Amino acid sequence: MTLKSKTIVFFGTEDFSLDSLKALVNAGYNIGVVVTKPDSKKGRNQNLTPPAVKIFANEHNIPVWQPTKLDEIVSNIAALDSPVGVLVSYGKIIPQKVIDLFNLGIINVHPSLLPKYRGSSPIESAILNGDTYTGVSIMQLSAEMDAGPVYAQIVHELTGKETQPDLHKTLSGAGAALLVNILPSIIDGSLQPVTQNESEATYTLLLNKKDAWLTPDTVSSKQAEQKVRAHLLFPKTKLNVMGHDIIITKAHVSDNSKTPLDIKCTDGAFLSIDELVAPSGRKMTAISFINGYAAV
Repeated sequence: MTLKSKTIVFFGTEDFSLDSLKALVNAGYNIGVVVTKPDSKKGRNQNLTPPAVKIFANEHNIPVWQPTKLDEIVSNIAALDSPVGVLVSYGKIIPQKVIDLFNLGIINVHPSLLPKYRGSSPIESAILNGDTYTGVSIMQLSAEMDAGPVYAQIVHELTGKETQPDLHKTLSGAGAALLVNILPSIIDGSLQPVTQNESEATYTLLLNKKDAWLTPDTVSSKQAEQKVRAHLLFPKTKLNVMGHDIIITKAHVSDNSKTPLDIKCTDGAFLSIDELVAPSGRKMTAISFINGYAAV
């Protein structure tokens, strides 16, 4: 049996998962099954939508399991012949009894330089905190969140202009490439993981809709601008200006105020809004909003 003929059980749900699944398929690995969360309601019409990895798996005739609880597939995994587990943004905590079904444990792709930014929002945190670099870690999954030993890491320098979707795409591709590059060495045992330094561990929070609201009297102009880029997809950055709730999609820091959309922050400088989503749902420039809503 060759390394690539081993059956891979791929756990993934979020869009970040897709590049890794594609890379494994393109590299010739035998994907025995894709385990993903059940279809979910999305969009304004709340249509039932399958995860992107499910769509890809169906297109490539790969079986898909969508358990509500992982207990439902324990016997299915146990019936496989020495499978290799790979997990990328599955979206659920994996219990130890599932991890133990794999001789190598489960190999996990995480978009941060562990032990920094464990948890669910490492990409957003790197932008929000104004980091100059971030990266991807390939680790051995543990029941404790992102605390397992690390096989390899890749560093990515930040320009200070990245948005949430930009960095998501970059790290997704980098993680997929690193996974495919080192997976043979993990499977044959020549690459062993290194224990994380617990004293350096930091944690991120699960973002929710309440995190969207910007409070200019509690942040500097730079922090406000970083928030706009970090939360561009979700939970977004909201503010009430000129009596209207808007979503800020693009902004910059300014020393001066020229329009009602220059928002003063704690450092005395301004978050100057360049682009926004108006109450109508339309995306527009700041000038168009001022012209259209000033008298409304």
